[in-house]
Amino acid sequence: MHTNQMNSAPTFSSFKSFAILAMMMLMPMLGQAQCAMCRAALQSGGDTAQAQAVNDGIVYLMVIPYILIAAIGFYVYKSRQKKKRQTT
Repeated sequence: MHTNQMNSAPTFSSFKSFAILAMMMLMPMLGQAQCAMCRAALQSGGDTAQAQAVNDGIVYLMVIPYILIAAIGFYVYKSRQKKKRQTT
């Protein structure tokens, strides 16, 4: 009896899913990251408000490039969609 079997080789979609899962698992570890100099300066004092402010600043500086890249990607997507509509 013959059955149709799908190719069991990993696809791009399964790799993409794995990559997203791996990044989500690493996110909590990256959220509290700081440079060695900042950590040493903040651990020497007892001011937790200052430590939290430095952590917030690091996250703020880290997010800006991702927002810019997303905005550029959105602009490129929209311009390509506009060109497609003009040609049809």
